[in-house]
Amino acid sequence: MTPDTDAATTLTGRIESAMRDAMRSRDEQRTQTLRMAMAAAQNQRIAKGRDLTDDEVVDVLTKQVKQRRESIAMYRDAGREERAAAEEAEAAILAEFLPQQLSEDEIEALVRAAIAETGASSPADLGRVMGRVSPQTRGRADGRLVSDVTRRLLAG
Repeated sequence: MTPDTDAATTLTGRIESAMRDAMRSRDEQRTQTLRMAMAAAQNQRIAKGRDLTDDEVVDVLTKQVKQRRESIAMYRDAGREERAAAEEAEAAILAEFLPQQLSEDEIEALVRAAIAETGASSPADLGRVMGRVSPQTRGRADGRLVSDVTRRLLAG
């Protein structure tokens, strides 16, 4: 395998390739969104002093999507629908590079299994259950949704 094909198989390589394609097709929004994601990953790489793993790049992208979702809510509250739509488009572009997201039913099944494994029986056991579920859902589900499902199941 040549270094070029190896780099293309990494998540960072796929994002770089997609950014080049967007530049060639003059898709300004896609180019800018991917450029911002690459900059965030580069900042993280510099902070760690080494290349990022695909999981670490997924974490960066997840944070970027979360920021956009928070911005969408703020723009909608302020009546700035066009900015909210732009943020939604950026979030969709970034989501293309994230693993397939878990459905609420799939999250509930993971939480139920973790409750059974840990013997959790009350909301006081939230930390133990979340400690078991979080590694399984990292990058594949919003942490707030996982926490809400866990709280609901422990309370009921």
